[in-house]
Amino acid sequence: MNTKSATFSIAIAATFLSSALVVSTAKAEIVSHSKDIIVDKPADLPEPTQVPGIAFQLHSGVNGGTYLYIEQHGGDHLVVLDVTDPAQTKTVRVVNLTVPGPFDFVRPLGGTAMLVRFRNNLGVAVLDLRNAREPVLKTVSGLQYPGHTEPLGETGFLMVNERHVDAQTTPRDYQVVDTSNPADPVLLDTVKLVSNKATRDETGTTFLLGSEGLTIIRRPRVEAEYKVQQDTKKAN
Repeated sequence: MNTKSATFSIAIAATFLSSALVVSTAKAEIVSHSKDIIVDKPADLPEPTQVPGIAFQLHSGVNGGTYLYIEQHGGDHLVVLDVTDPAQTKTVRVVNLTVPGPFDFVRPLGGTAMLVRFRNNLGVAVLDLRNAREPVLKTVSGLQYPGHTEPLGETGFLMVNERHVDAQTTPRDYQVVDTSNPADPVLLDTVKLVSNKATRDETGTTFLLGSEGLTIIRRPRVEAEYKVQQDTKKAN
């Protein structure tokens, strides 16, 4: 082989190797032996999810689509993620809020709103989700009491003249274990200091809000079955 041909071959090989490395490192998700479990770490997800959060809420919009709202920065930021397809989590937007402090998601108000309660008895507000991609926080004029509420049907609540005691949630570590090969069970991942956990049953997806941000545990087989069901409904 002459010098020019050798140089050309080396260049081709280097380019191929570089491309392979880019592909292999683009998403370093953790996959179980059977490929039935996939763990997407914060580094695998959109950048806003890599910030430790305070609380989060999963919501299915009335016009389709499933969204995850993550509260960050003392309640000042609300990250909106589109998790309709768990394999393609997307950042929709980051909403800046003017709030008295951190808050917790209390309960849905029908299918288009969410009751939130500010910690330390600083009151409540309503998160307007009629446009699920653009949530708006609304205060209620005339409320006199600090924070204890009781449900009133699906679309209302009672405000009670009683101080609310904030629940003390102790962050816990979660370990993801793969037993698809019983002869060799494997620890896939440890998610540190999880403060919030939510599950979307339709797709078998588990969301964990830990000290490093958001971790998503996916079950591709359940996702595929759900997609077939949705496609069948559309066809009919």
